[in-house]
Amino acid sequence: MYETIDRLLAGPPPGASEAELVDWIARLEEVKCTAEAVQAQAAVRLDEAVRERQAEAGVPARKLGEGVASQIALARRVSPEKGAKLLGLAKIMIAEMPHTFALMKAGLFSQWQATILARETACLSLDDRKVIDYQLCAAGPDGEPARAVSMGLRQLENAAKKLAITLDQASVVARAANAAKDRRVSLRPAPDTMTWLGALLPVKDGVAVFAALDQAAKTAAAAGDERTRGQVMADTLVDRVTGRATTRAKPRVEVKIVMTADSLTNDADQPAVVEGYGPVPASWARDALADAEVFVRRLFTDPAGRLVAMESRSRKAPDGLAEFITTRDSGICRTNGCDAPIRNIDHIQRHTDGGTTSAENLQGLCERCNQAKEALGWQARPGPDGSITTTTPTGHTYTSPPPDTWAPDPPPLSPAERTLRGVLLDHRLAA
Repeated sequence: MYETIDRLLAGPPPGASEAELVDWIARLEEVKCTAEAVQAQAAVRLDEAVRERQAEAGVPARKLGEGVASQIALARRVSPEKGAKLLGLAKIMIAEMPHTFALMKAGLFSQWQATILARETACLSLDDRKVIDYQLCAAGPDGEPARAVSMGLRQLENAAKKLAITLDQASVVARAANAAKDRRVSLRPAPDTMTWLGALLPVKDGVAVFAALDQAAKTAAAAGDERTRGQVMADTLVDRVTGRATTRAKPRVEVKIVMTADSLTNDADQPAVVEGYGPVPASWARDALADAEVFVRRLFTDPAGRLVAMESRSRKAPDGLAEFITTRDSGICRTNGCDAPIRNIDHIQRHTDGGTTSAENLQGLCERCNQAKEALGWQARPGPDGSITTTTPTGHTYTSPPPDTWAPDPPPLSPAERTLRGVLLDHRLAA
């Protein structure tokens, strides 16, 4: 039934029975797992080839392998951070977890299952990691399937944790103690002008925060508050973090809203953009501007949504121009597939190659992408439409489209913009 991959990928024939359709789905899942294993092999070989080429070119040892993860990310259409994780997983599987890799190659184990095993054994010695790899992923003496194949994700995670604790409890305890260093807060967009605010905390702190919010919800419910439990918890979180409910003076919180002057003054309906979130309705933006609790830095655009271009003679982008680029690029790294926040304002064409410090030749990049672009063999050039074409050492090209707010020249000001021209002065460079 499945003589060739081409036939399999063509899809089930019309009239296939329910059983045949289930078989097709199962077989395609096997092909996905096998493909991920082969991708891992290719990633490791690419890393070896690049390191050899860079060493021959005299690249310092500490810089060998720079840019490999970014090439993998571009090829797999994921973020550079994800590309680095995929490369690291590939190295671990092939060098340290042969039975896990064999299950993937046979189509019986997914990349995420392999990630779980690699993560839960990361603190162990190589010998102990190989013991877990063998016990969970090796076939039985009589050819029975590996234990891990029939496990759910949580079962697999728990089984690996138990074995790790049995083999080296001290390392597991030390890892847990060290994990507190990774505590952080994150923010990502949600539909309908909402956001997901998350925090990675030590378990005692996370449980304590949730318990305090839960108690606030119970107290509000007992007092007859008509809000739902979730609404009370969310409102209490905001009140306590910002000090909104306990201080007479409102905290000064800056939110950048990019909108046309007509949308602000004349009830026009061109969407505004909130940096760090994305497009929002103009009416929502006007309401936010009227909120006395939030300081909004207004960056005006022409009716087409394009920001005013800026230029400098210095190599380093001045603060005003750097802020302009960050806002124009929506605060997100310009590399294809990378959703990381901007950390560096980078020359698209290198300054040493004659690139100017101008809006047309600057882009916002995260730290990882900025470093990858400086590796041997990487080139980039700006397009006349605001796009950026990046060429990797292998000759592959990837084009990042222009942001919606990109413009080659300052557009003429509308009457409404001229009225509010003073607001723009903070975002212009000194002559």
